[in-house]
Amino acid sequence: MTRNLFGTDGVRGTANTYPMTAEMALRLGAAAGRWFRTDGRNGHRVVIGKDTRLSGYMLENALTAGLTSTGMNVLLLGPVPTPAVGFLTRSMRADLGIMISASHNPAHDNGIKFFGPDGFKLSDEVEAEIEAALAGEIRLAQPENIGRAKRVDGGLARYVEYAKTTFPHRGRLTGLKVVVDCANGAAYRAAPEVLWELGAEVIPVGVSPNGTNINDRCGSTYTQTAAEAVVAHGADLGISLDGDADRVMILDETGRVADGDQIMALLAARWAEAGRLKGGALVATVMSNLGLERFLQGRGLRLERTAVGDRYVVERMREGGFNLGGEQSGHIVMTDYATTGDGLIAGLQFLAAMAETGQPASALVRQFETVPQMLKNVRYQAGQEPLASAGVRRVIAEAEAALQGQGRLLIRKSGTEPLIRVMAECEDEALLARSVEGIVAALERAA
Repeated sequence: MTRNLFGTDGVRGTANTYPMTAEMALRLGAAAGRWFRTDGRNGHRVVIGKDTRLSGYMLENALTAGLTSTGMNVLLLGPVPTPAVGFLTRSMRADLGIMISASHNPAHDNGIKFFGPDGFKLSDEVEAEIEAALAGEIRLAQPENIGRAKRVDGGLARYVEYAKTTFPHRGRLTGLKVVVDCANGAAYRAAPEVLWELGAEVIPVGVSPNGTNINDRCGSTYTQTAAEAVVAHGADLGISLDGDADRVMILDETGRVADGDQIMALLAARWAEAGRLKGGALVATVMSNLGLERFLQGRGLRLERTAVGDRYVVERMREGGFNLGGEQSGHIVMTDYATTGDGLIAGLQFLAAMAETGQPASALVRQFETVPQMLKNVRYQAGQEPLASAGVRRVIAEAEAALQGQGRLLIRKSGTEPLIRVMAECEDEALLARSVEGIVAALERAA
């Protein structure tokens, strides 16, 4: 069974344009509700969270209508981080969790992510079955069995209290000054509150959402804003989250950035030393830097690579019994604490490393020297297949031959946007640039 509607992280697109329309959200809610409510009982519940996009109101209402039409009871959480939805789905014994967010994308986009009753994102197979249900007639509940919907005020507080318990310290963050950039997104209340209640002096950035400014010159994809705040306020650390707070970038006291690879390297080394890194391995995607792999090998640890997408990282972690994984882009998955990437909890783990070692952030953000890496995106129009071009295939083959034994090349379509991502790694930076730019030029001609 194939998936055409679902991408690597749920359903995503431009708001009010297929598939991110109210009509499709209603049908998607009904299809998901019918899939999960198979016994005709009315005790089934769904939790729905969202980020701060204006279109979230529209999609929230449409999903609620679809879900209740099939007899599901809906609990509306309001703006909460994506990992909070995973946590609360399991904590509140819900049959289904839904997060309305397009993560790091601009405000005009939105998306719908689904979580199962265990708090983990749905498998490809379940998503395919829900998608198949959309093609047919969805059986609705009898009038007396229509579901109910209500707003839940305590969900965010429950997540805040839980996040605080993951900070392992015998102490608190007293004496530390922390900048937290919430990207005008879902964590704009939770993240500053957790850090402050743990004792830090908090400088909040990106905490004034207006429906259209999420990820706008702030957050994990635009770390300049947090870096400027760190330097201006003389902060000890910067934590830069994305729009739904499942990604993080860490900034040291000089404003230097540690991406997901560097954060994972720090945690893997520390957890291995403490005897808590399960399986002696870290799970990451094909995008993670070769330097990370070498760093782990030097410590007798393995790097298990997966396809791009934090859901595939989590699937491999669950299959192999591993407890640490993530992506270079900042998804840090710690299944001891969360069912999906959690930027805030990852930030707390970094702060714990600072507290336990007594070292400043600048001594911890650079765990290994990266192999030179170049990533470029080529946008294409719907219906185009630039990678099928004979000219593009020829240029790719030439680049692969040139990089043989010296580096690696990865070309893939984005699962969330109409982009082809061209990434290469090579110690020879001139060869690296020639290889990537040649492929990009060929793709642009074909597109």
